[in-house]
Amino acid sequence: MNTTPRPTKTRRRTAAVTAGLGLAPLIAVMLPATAAHAHGYVSAPPSRQAQCAQGIVDCGAIRWEPQSVEGPKGLHSCSGGNARFGELDDDGKGWQAATVGNTVTFTWTFTARHRTRDYEYYVGGRRVAVIDGGDRQPPATVSHTVDLGGVSGRQKVLAVWNIADTANAFYACVDLEVR
Repeated sequence: MNTTPRPTKTRRRTAAVTAGLGLAPLIAVMLPATAAHAHGYVSAPPSRQAQCAQGIVDCGAIRWEPQSVEGPKGLHSCSGGNARFGELDDDGKGWQAATVGNTVTFTWTFTARHRTRDYEYYVGGRRVAVIDGGDRQPPATVSHTVDLGGVSGRQKVLAVWNIADTANAFYACVDLEVR
């Protein structure tokens, strides 16, 4: 006959909870990392965040989540006012400029597709295009052909995706050499 006392239910539960708490950090570290905010960015011509994601320009956290440059509607900064992505506002960072003509096709890539109010494109602070989103959810990619309004030389285009279901927008700057 076995004389070893059997653990009580309370001790077994305590042991199970303790084991679970001990394993939780290990499991969390082993799970794949995902972006906290996944939404959309200009992938072609490569926006500044696309250049970061591709390793063309050395950047911080934006490398891992190029789709996350979100801020309140109405801003005119590459970072969308998000301090974590402030390096996108640095015009001297070594951004590569795509050589284009005065008409350019911009392609947005979406990882979470919000209903869309519109898309806006700015050159030198001047809005050169607005494209109605129809208050609809876009497909995984959307392309817009935009006339840059007769500019030439090195230009920075601010592309803005104004979503319809929150007060925020997504921002992307694209460096171009217009010929």
